[in-house]
Amino acid sequence: QVQLSESGGGSVQAGGSLRLSCTASGYTYRSYCIGWFRQAPGKEREGVAAISSDGRIDYADSVKGRFTVSQENGLTTVHLQMNSLKPEDTAMYYCAADRWDPGSYMGPLRYLRHADYWGRGTQVTVSS
Repeated sequence: QVQLSESGGGSVQAGGSLRLSCTASGYTYRSYCIGWFRQAPGKEREGVAAISSDGRIDYADSVKGRFTVSQENGLTTVHLQMNSLKPEDTAMYYCAADRWDPGSYMGPLRYLRHADYWGRGTQVTVSS
């Protein structure tokens, strides 16, 4: 059973930066992917960024050039560095993980849409 725990959320003014971290434990398979999703009130959950154990990385178009996903120690810690934050980035941010198929035609962000493992989330609020 993979367990995920997010940290690093908070409030920041537009143009500011935050760094989210997701700590994972309980991996039992060789390959995993892990990523970040967000959900704002009244909106659907959307993928933000994801990384796989074989190094594939995906970003949503809305965050490309502003957010960077990175990992440490074989996906045991995954960071989301968020720069140039905008009010529309305000949301609850969730970490998600699942077993990864390196031969998948899908990128890890799409692969995680139906992830088996989710964290409880961390709130990010960006004020204008």
